[in-house]
Amino acid sequence: MPKSLLLEILKQHSAATILKSTAKPERVSGEVLHFPFLAIVGQVEMKLALVLAVLNPAVGGVLLVGPRGTGKTTAVRGLVDLMPPVRRSLCPYGCEEEAAETWGIDAICPDCAVKMGRGEPLTRLERMRLIELPLNARLEDVVGGINERVAIEQQKVRLERGILSYAHRNVLYIDEVNLLDNAIVDAILDAAAQGRVTVRRGPMIATYPSEFVLVGSMNPEEGLLRPQIQDRFGLRVVVDGLRDPQDRLESYRRVRAFREHPHRLIAAFAQDTQAFSDEIARAREMLPEVELTPAAEQLALRTVQQLKISSLRAEITVLEAARAHAAADNRREATVDDVMAVAPLALRQRRSQFIHHYVEEARIEDDEIRAACQQALQSPVESERESAG
Repeated sequence: MPKSLLLEILKQHSAATILKSTAKPERVSGEVLHFPFLAIVGQVEMKLALVLAVLNPAVGGVLLVGPRGTGKTTAVRGLVDLMPPVRRSLCPYGCEEEAAETWGIDAICPDCAVKMGRGEPLTRLERMRLIELPLNARLEDVVGGINERVAIEQQKVRLERGILSYAHRNVLYIDEVNLLDNAIVDAILDAAAQGRVTVRRGPMIATYPSEFVLVGSMNPEEGLLRPQIQDRFGLRVVVDGLRDPQDRLESYRRVRAFREHPHRLIAAFAQDTQAFSDEIARAREMLPEVELTPAAEQLALRTVQQLKISSLRAEITVLEAARAHAAADNRREATVDDVMAVAPLALRQRRSQFIHHYVEEARIEDDEIRAACQQALQSPVESERESAG
């Protein structure tokens, strides 16, 4: 089986040969230009985590933690040109042919039922999108609510979809995730847990599918992240500044090149970007065929147990990330090496001394309760013996 180029391209950080490319960028005037993902110098762990999360949504997303100016937001926005295609519903309620075939025609809305009757498709292939959640977003913007303009101008009340609905089968990016309002955090947690979001306004109610790859970034100097939402991030990356002076100088040169001639820099990386995007799409198609070896499964289980991690998401994340890593390397078998490659990303920041001590104290108390029960069982027998004597 031919070796995948995905992991090899990801590890490159020298532009000596790439910048000589004469490829012309395929761009439309007025389009928002993003700094090329592959032009980011170093930060291989951050780029690997983002690619694995996009390749396999079951990984559970990525949390990027680090100081300002380390390329976190730049890397996430650079994913736009690498997104693989996904099957997307054409209906605002997320109706799909599979639902009707599995559960019957009542599983889809009346409009889609009519379309299926006419032989029209309910879904189509589209590239994944990057949906950004602004820090100043209101709860109505996130969940959905009444269209105020229509209500005022037309005297009609109509429910509108929110950001969580538009994030379905896309990447939902939250910068400064640790500064989000608690109500919005709760809404995101609810949607992530259920895979759907429900909008209620008085007697009106609408439910939309909402399964997304959650990516967040934060600067720990500005505040900590609530444990409830931190647990929802599968992979965790500590993004530090570049150590090598030559890497820092190369990073400056690329930033300057993008600022002065963005199309030229994009063109310089266009060929590798296209190859990288094709590899992600291929790996995503291969993923369902990737199986874990027994040795890989046991290594993950023993590691989690040895680290005394309570959350079952630890095993889920490390094993799904290992499968994605194998698919990225064009292999249908995830081995011990794949688990070793992703274990730091999947298991970092999951241990809790408070929970560990809490559970230990509960076990000690349980032992004391069992001992008291045994003593209580023996007490009546001893009392009868004393009476007989």
